[in-house]
Amino acid sequence: MSVTQSKPEAMFINGEWTEGSSSNRIPVCDPSSEEVIAEIPDASVADVDAAVAAARHAFDQGGWPQTTAQERGRILFRIAEKIRAEAPQLAELESRNTGKPIVEAEFDIADAATCFEYYGGLATKVSGLVNPVPDNALSLSLKEPVGVAGQIIPWNYPLLMAAWKLAPALAAGCACVLKPAEQTPLTALKLAGWLGECGVPPGVINIVTGLGETAGARIVEHPHVDKIAFTGSAAVGKLIMKSAADTLKRVTLELGGKSPNIFFADADFEAAIDGALFGVFINQGEVCSAGSRVLVERSIYPKFVEAMTEKARSIKLGPPLDRDTKMGPLVSREQYDRVCKYQEIGKSEAKVAIGGGQPASFGRGYYVEPTIFYDVDNSARIAREEIFGPVAAVIPFDDEADALKIANDTPFGLAAAVWSRDIYRALRMVKAIRAGIVWVNHMQPTYVEAPWGGYKQSGFGRELGVHGIDEYLETKQVHINLNEQPIGWY
Repeated sequence: MSVTQSKPEAMFINGEWTEGSSSNRIPVCDPSSEEVIAEIPDASVADVDAAVAAARHAFDQGGWPQTTAQERGRILFRIAEKIRAEAPQLAELESRNTGKPIVEAEFDIADAATCFEYYGGLATKVSGLVNPVPDNALSLSLKEPVGVAGQIIPWNYPLLMAAWKLAPALAAGCACVLKPAEQTPLTALKLAGWLGECGVPPGVINIVTGLGETAGARIVEHPHVDKIAFTGSAAVGKLIMKSAADTLKRVTLELGGKSPNIFFADADFEAAIDGALFGVFINQGEVCSAGSRVLVERSIYPKFVEAMTEKARSIKLGPPLDRDTKMGPLVSREQYDRVCKYQEIGKSEAKVAIGGGQPASFGRGYYVEPTIFYDVDNSARIAREEIFGPVAAVIPFDDEADALKIANDTPFGLAAAVWSRDIYRALRMVKAIRAGIVWVNHMQPTYVEAPWGGYKQSGFGRELGVHGIDEYLETKQVHINLNEQPIGWY
């Protein structure tokens, strides 16, 4: 079936658009107006099976793994070029679908293009090893694509998360079945419409839409899928691990966080306030690495809370397409209800510096106020559970040892930040914090060249950088006997 590319409302399987086998449709909303802007197919098991079969054929018989690394790289560069050429419409679509401010959406689209460019260059840099062995033989380690990759992405950074998974997989020579979040599938489907002109063969990238418990679950359990890459909540990550165990799939999980943003008294005060606000309110707080636990040294604690609160008053909530908007609505009614619940929980656990409710100025849309709780104990629910919204928990600490104890007292370990002019203290903290990403005097810089992933219940495996392509590669040992004499076992 053909669909208009201005409003993609079908799945993309084996290079073609399809409505799928089910008549069920899932509404896609603009969270600023609550208006339905599209309806997408609710993929059935049969639809997922068709997508996996297409990917399997592309990998096993279609010749995709035998495509030269140079050609795969050129395809990725063409995808990046297309994204850059279509950036204005992609950013607007992303903003309307997610609720994020248009300025942030523009950065996301540019980052997605950069990701395809990076892996386009890396495609030709995959190399094996010659292993020194104590024999008259040549021992090689070869790198080969893992096969068919099932990829399940979240709703907070739709096109960027698709790029993080598709780009390294294609560079490695894998075929993919991608499931975008049912709330925010539109930019991934828009991208699908350009894959053919960029040179992607049919079946190499398949995009199915649907619910996690049906379409996502089938991708995970499917016996012909070799690897699962998932970004989302820890609770769903645990279910994926259990299901993938039945077929012993390779799994990489990028899960939630409750990241500490740690401020010592000697930090640049103005930069620190900006870092605290940016760390928790960027993208409406819908960020896995959000610095939602704001740890502040006690000697500057009252001044810090006051300054953070005062500056938060200037955060402009508004329509996502307004270029002055700093915070848009949350992505969905479900997420709105979740964040509102935590706002109420916080009121019983700590003091409210600002926010804690819903702005009265919006008649429609899933808007919540930027919220700062202070005098929070690290045992409080708002300090331990991932809220995934614009809610900060400010916690005082006494000294370096106390800060480290609080920072590591969490089941998560995705990211952390340390703010101090004392480089020795900063580096001691960097080494001691149990997290996969630690920033010093900054919050949230993310580069495609550097690995991304967490410790503990924030998951395992790494995306981005050279680590990202390694997750899509198998290692094969090859032994070549150079001794023409018999083995001599008899």
